[in-house]
Amino acid sequence: MMDDRAFRNAMGKFATGVTVITTLLEDEAHGMTANAFMSVSLNPRLVLISIGEKAKMLDKINESGKFAVNILSDDQKDLSMHFAGQIKEKRQIEFDWINELPVIKNALTNIVCKVHSKQIVGDHTLFIGEVTDIVTCEGAPLAFYEGKYSKVFS
Repeated sequence: MMDDRAFRNAMGKFATGVTVITTLLEDEAHGMTANAFMSVSLNPRLVLISIGEKAKMLDKINESGKFAVNILSDDQKDLSMHFAGQIKEKRQIEFDWINELPVIKNALTNIVCKVHSKQIVGDHTLFIGEVTDIVTCEGAPLAFYEGKYSKVFS
């Protein structure tokens, strides 16, 4: 019998990078950590993010119609933990801005998108984003495997 824990453990065997999804709503920057991200299409340039129905970010992206995917470097674990709600003390995050959207400074990549389409599937909404701008930096990625952060060694 497969229970929720067995499913989560199996999905944890897939090593992923770590992103922070950001958006702007009513002149306030919002962010959440996510590893459910993938490239979808080169022409047109599309990416996909998956946001849980209980996440505060869901309504924010639905309302703003735009978001940025920030792929974190291996020295940005604290930012991932902050936006995942794992660090409770208040922090003032300084964002960079691209096309009037907040993005994470010094991330490996900032991918700015407008919502192209969305699909509610199970307890998540899949947002397809049309990429409008990209900024990249050098560095190594922050990785996530079996529920833990790790570094990728080359």
